Amino acid sequence: MFERSRGGENALLIQPHAYGPPAEGVLDEFAELARSAGARVAATVLARIDKPNPSILIGSGKLDEVKAACDAVGADLVLVNHALSPIQERNLEKALERRVVDRTGLILDIFAQRARSHEGKLQVELAQLRHMATRLVRGWTHLERQRGGAIGLRGPGETQLETDRRLLQKRVEMLQKRLEKVEVQHTQMRRARVRSELPRVALVGYTNAGKSTLFNALTGADAYAADQLFATLDPTVRRITLPGGGVVLADTVGFVRDLPHELVAAFRSTLSEAREADLLLHVVDADDPLRDERMAQVDAVLHDIDAGDIPQLLVFNKIDRIEGASPRIDRREHAASAVWLSARDGNGLGLLRDALCERLGLQRITGLIQLLTDAGRLRARLHALGAVRDETHDADGWQVQVDLPVSDATRLAAQADGAPLRALLAASAPLLPVESDT
Repeated sequence: MFERSRGGENALLIQPHAYGPPAEGVLDEFAELARSAGARVAATVLARIDKPNPSILIGSGKLDEVKAACDAVGADLVLVNHALSPIQERNLEKALERRVVDRTGLILDIFAQRARSHEGKLQVELAQLRHMATRLVRGWTHLERQRGGAIGLRGPGETQLETDRRLLQKRVEMLQKRLEKVEVQHTQMRRARVRSELPRVALVGYTNAGKSTLFNALTGADAYAADQLFATLDPTVRRITLPGGGVVLADTVGFVRDLPHELVAAFRSTLSEAREADLLLHVVDADDPLRDERMAQVDAVLHDIDAGDIPQLLVFNKIDRIEGASPRIDRREHAASAVWLSARDGNGLGLLRDALCERLGLQRITGLIQLLTDAGRLRARLHALGAVRDETHDADGWQVQVDLPVSDATRLAAQADGAPLRALLAASAPLLPVESDT
């Protein structure tokens, strides 16, 4: 084994590809990932791979070229934009005499730097340990064999490698138990939000599309936002007030192409904010030449976490970078389908709030309803929502003047004692905006 460098700031990138040049934007994104991890990109080597080498991924000739390039630019770290098997990683490190990190390991490193919450740190560590479990090798022999107690020593004990694996498995089991407790707590908080009957909206999108900037603009929060990949890792939840009522808004981790499956699995509880939302705000960098491809990749990840069927409202952000672009709402079948805005400048935020009210059914409904004496539960719910504007009592029950969002009225009308609200909704139907299922 060689002595690994403690540096790792000067990186050489290897971009494998097959049959023609790499796809547009792939190399630029990988270089940005490297810089986000704190590395300086010293050089880049393209490696055409028609048939992956099971021992080193690339060919032997390309390996010599990579080693020469590392020596020439003084690179002490090699980053490979491809998933490496444990044997490929070990063989490449041995041949290059430098640390070798694949795409999964690089993203894990970025996540480890950005995690701030207790849950986020646990999830990152769990993903790192699972990734590390397949890469344990015997790096020393000073504990070649541990034996049992004295007398006859009772036979051979564990090798150091076996000890490492056992300790790692114990740590994994402990982290899983801790995450289960955190998930129970989060589930209880989400249930409380459901009981409050507030619609839930989650910001999703490709990393660095401007989700956190938009979140701050809508909520007045100070969530960390920067022009870098995975600037936000931990979800942030805030309540905002729209013209039609309150909404719970959640900012989630950004997605990226070829997001490692172990990360999707590890962050499943964090991404539950997206899975359990009533509406997804799919934030897109309007100035990105690959925005259609990015949108497809986000949709693929949403499908992986069982959130593919949740309604979406597209938000094309960063229009301040597009000459001549102005805020607007795109409509499909009379319903808002996309909003063009600049979260940084605040242009178009009013249009987004209007579109949210429309898509969430937050238009308000007012009117006089008659509640019989046995409708005390419905009356209490209306008071709890602050929907009662005036009320008179007589022998038959209550005459109640109500003012509440259509979404709240619809939920209450669906209950067994909701007949008065069903009648009010039916009478007001021609006055309400036409909504679409899209």
